[in-house]
Amino acid sequence: MSSLAYDSTAMLGRQLQRIKHAPGVLILTQTMPITMLLFFGYVFGSALAMPGEQYRAYLVPGLLVATAAGGLMTGMFQAAQDSHRGVMDRLRTLPMSRAAVPVGQSAADLLTTALGMIPLMLVGLAVGWRVENGPLGALGAFGLLMLLRLATTWMGSFLGLLTQSEEAAGQLGSATFILPLLSNAYIPTDKLPGWLRTIAEWNPISAVASAVRDLCGNAAPAADAAWPVAHPVAGSLAWCAFLLLVFVPLAVRRYAHSGR
Repeated sequence: MSSLAYDSTAMLGRQLQRIKHAPGVLILTQTMPITMLLFFGYVFGSALAMPGEQYRAYLVPGLLVATAAGGLMTGMFQAAQDSHRGVMDRLRTLPMSRAAVPVGQSAADLLTTALGMIPLMLVGLAVGWRVENGPLGALGAFGLLMLLRLATTWMGSFLGLLTQSEEAAGQLGSATFILPLLSNAYIPTDKLPGWLRTIAEWNPISAVASAVRDLCGNAAPAADAAWPVAHPVAGSLAWCAFLLLVFVPLAVRRYAHSGR
């Protein structure tokens, strides 16, 4: 086993132990999307043109994508917490790969997110959401969700290492809640004002939400939408590749050189 793989596995185990001793965070990340599904699906759904069940089928993929995009907040807070408490400084003194810490943290986050999405999917099925395109479509949608989670976690790790402050990371993390609101995760964008629709449709969350709906057979992409939404799978892959290409090297470099 290579040094990076061995060290990353050790960091994966450390991160899973960390989650084990702080179950409240995991419970919150699982219950919040379910609460939003029930609230939006039955309260806001009655105010939209879509019938209730149709809107809930539209909403579930958006909430899954919003949960995946939450890697930005999680990665930022965990990296900032470790930096602020001196954990990163101690890890840097060990004879291990400089990429092992962020890789291990990202792997642990992917695992817990994949498991954490199961309750939301089950509740979604109970309220009317269905996967119409069979198992291959479902697997493709799940793969895109995990890819977005990976990309946003690396982005968050870099921002957390950059701030090195739990308070600053918490404030920035709170601000990230607006990102799903400026997308098609919760409502269609075709009725928005032109400038706002453009912003929403160039939001990576909109591309992935449209791709998940398309792959699951819940809603076809709008032909008159911006390119990432009109071609959602290609747009999602392009956005995630861009985020990974930018933030993976930035996060590794920041981890290796911060504190010097």
